Amino acid sequence: MPSAFSLVAETPGFVLLNKAAGVSFHSDDGPGLVVLAEQQLGYKLYPVHRLDKVTSGLILLARSSDVAAQLTQLFSSHQVEKYYLAVSLAKPAKKQGWVKGDMTPARRGSWKLLSSQQNPAVSYFISRGFENLPFRAFLVKPYSGKTHQIRVALKSAGAAIAGDALYQGGAADRVYLHAYALRFCLHNTEYHYVQPPTEGVLYQQLLQSDALQDWMQPWQLNWPQYSLPKQVSE
Repeated sequence: MPSAFSLVAETPGFVLLNKAAGVSFHSDDGPGLVVLAEQQLGYKLYPVHRLDKVTSGLILLARSSDVAAQLTQLFSSHQVEKYYLAVSLAKPAKKQGWVKGDMTPARRGSWKLLSSQQNPAVSYFISRGFENLPFRAFLVKPYSGKTHQIRVALKSAGAAIAGDALYQGGAADRVYLHAYALRFCLHNTEYHYVQPPTEGVLYQQLLQSDALQDWMQPWQLNWPQYSLPKQVSE
């Protein structure tokens, strides 16, 4: 049985895991990620953010309630930079740009993007295609933290994520959304981490093409500035 996660970093205040796709964060049908990590690492852990079950990649867990409160505040005030790597089999309406709009529940547990922007989900993406590969790679920076935000953003851009049947993505061996990089400051120390994906045929093809070389330090790319309205929360 494949492991639910691998350990990326371990500090006195937090651990950073690389979650496998298909592993539930919560203990719904058996032990969830937090419980599994506590069992394997041997100490109490505190969640400070979450990933969808279908999403792989980086997730922080605090090692004390004090650090959990500090990290939760960083996430809720959007002081943690997050970058996601996605793959689509479709051609987007534009190669890069903003996706902004309020989100509302739709059918079967999905969400949809509205044209209004009272409490918007805000993302910016860049992308690149390949002559010898049948997909397009997307690097997405969310400026807010909404449920299914990136899945809905790429769907609305005409490039639903490969394997994401809920949003009409093309058939694939997994949902191709990966929490790729994190950057934040805690206790006057800057932390930044990049974790390339390890699961999925298309991700393996992407890695073999050396396509990620330009994206190895995503925070150094020229991302536009955006200030969220004060009522928006994580």
